Amino acid sequence: MKKNKFKLLLLIVCMCSCGSAWAQNPYARIQPANPLSGSPSVEFNFFEPKRATLTKNDVYNQYAIGLNRFMQSNVRSAYADFTVLIESIQPNDYAYLQFATKMADIGFFNLAEISLNKVKDKDIAILLNDEIKRFYFPSAKLSRNDEVYLGEIFSNIIYNDQSREATSELIKNTMLMAASDYANYLAALGSFKSGNQELALKYIDDAIAKNPQNINYSKLKAEILSQSKKPQNALKIVKTIKEQPLITDEYTNKINSLEQYILYKTQKTEAKKNYHLGYYYYYEKELNKALKTLQGAVTTKKKDNREVYALLSRVYFDMKEFEKAEDIALKAYKLDKNNVNALLVLGDVAYRKKDFKTALKYYEDAQNHEKVSQLPSVKVAQTCLMHKKKKRAKDIISKILKNHSDCAEAYYYMALFEKDREIPYLKKSISINLNYKDAWIDMARVEIEKKNLSQAKVYLAIAGSIDENDFRYYYYQGLIAKAQGLEKDANANFQKSLKLNPDYSPAKEELNI
Repeated sequence: MKKNKFKLLLLIVCMCSCGSAWAQNPYARIQPANPLSGSPSVEFNFFEPKRATLTKNDVYNQYAIGLNRFMQSNVRSAYADFTVLIESIQPNDYAYLQFATKMADIGFFNLAEISLNKVKDKDIAILLNDEIKRFYFPSAKLSRNDEVYLGEIFSNIIYNDQSREATSELIKNTMLMAASDYANYLAALGSFKSGNQELALKYIDDAIAKNPQNINYSKLKAEILSQSKKPQNALKIVKTIKEQPLITDEYTNKINSLEQYILYKTQKTEAKKNYHLGYYYYYEKELNKALKTLQGAVTTKKKDNREVYALLSRVYFDMKEFEKAEDIALKAYKLDKNNVNALLVLGDVAYRKKDFKTALKYYEDAQNHEKVSQLPSVKVAQTCLMHKKKKRAKDIISKILKNHSDCAEAYYYMALFEKDREIPYLKKSISINLNYKDAWIDMARVEIEKKNLSQAKVYLAIAGSIDENDFRYYYYQGLIAKAQGLEKDANANFQKSLKLNPDYSPAKEELNI
C-alpha cells in the first residue's frame, strides 16, 4: 500500500491563530529512560503562543514544518509543533475533527484525544469521534513519551527506508511489545515493509489478539495477505470489516480503497489490474492517476470495457471535464444499458444541463438496477424537487431513512423538507460526511436567518475550504456583508456568485438585475 499522505487542513486558515514565533519551536528536554518503553523520557516545555491571525501560507508553512520534521524522524519536535498548533487555533469543530484524524493516523493518539475533547458540537462529532477511535486507537493507552518513541519507529519504517533496523530495535523492547498492541502493529508494519511476511503475520495477529476491535490492524493484515500465495484470503478480511457498522464517509472510503487495492493485487490480467488500481486511486482522490491508469485498462474486449468506461466517465466528471464524461459514459451505456455508474454520470450530465426530464430517466434506470447504494434514489428525489414533485421526493427520502442510517444526502434533503428539524438533520448529514459542503452552506443560511452572523461566517469558511467555487458560498457572504452595512463588499460577492452561476436568481435580485 502506498505511503501515508497528509493533506493540509486549509480550513484552519480562515479561523486559526498560532504562535508568531513558530520558528523558535519549543524542543523537548531529554530525561532518563522511560521504564516501560526503554526509550528516553521527554518533557515538553512550551512557550505561551502569541495570538496572530495567519495567512494561508503561514498555516501551510507551520503545518509543513511539523510534518517535515516527523518524516525526517525528528518526532519530538514534530510533536511539539503539532501540540502548539492544536492549542493555538481558534475553536472550530471541523478543524479539530480533521486534525484528530491526522494525528491518529501517525500514532499521536494523545494529540488526537486532545483535539476530540475540544469539539463542542457533539451532534456533529459523535460518529467520527467513535470511528476514529475504533479505527486507530490502541486498547493499551500510551504515554506521551511512548508515542514519541513509537512515532520515531513509524517514521523510520515509512519515510526513511529503515524498516528492518527500526523493527529490530522495537522488538528488542520486550516490555513495550508485551504491553502495547500498537507496538505489535508497528512491528508487523516494519516486517511487512522489509519483506518478512511470516513475521509480519505473527505480529499483526498479536496486535489483533490484544485489540480485536481495531480496524486498522485488520486492514494491515489484509494488506499482508494480499502479498501471500493466497491473496483471496485478504478479501475475506475486507468482507468482515465491511460487516462492521462503519458509517462515516471518511472510513467507509478507506475500506473501499483497501478492497480495490487487494483486488488489484489478486487479478491476473494487466487490464483488470489497471481497472482496480484506477478504482483505488479514485477512492484515494488521486484523479489524475486514476485517469491515466484507467486509460491503460481499455482493451479490445467490450465486456471488460463497460466497467472501465463507466468509472472513467465518473473520473472525467469529477475533474469537471463534462463533455468527455458524457462521451465515455455513452460508450459504457451502449455496451451495457444497465450499468449503474454510467447511468448516474449520464444523469449528472443532464442535470447539470438542466435537462431534468432526461436526468430523471437515467436516475430511475440506475435506481432500478442498484441493490446496495442509496445514491440513485437520492438522485431521483433531488430531480423530483426540480420537477416540483415535493411529495414524491419526500416519500423517497423517508423510505431511505427508514432502512439506512448512513446516507448523508438523505438527511440533508429531509432537513429541507422539515424546517422545524432542519438543524438536527443537517448536523446528522455532516456527522456522516464531514466534507458535505451543501450541509455546511445550509447551516450558514440558517444562522444568517437567525442574524447570528459570526457563526454563519464559521460555517461558510468551512464550506469555502471544501469548495471555494460554489456560487452559494459567495451569495451568503454577500448577505453577511449586506447585513453589516458593507454594500460594496456585498455587491462584489453577489457578482462573484452570478459569475459562477449566471442563472442564480437570488443574486440577481440582490443586484436588481
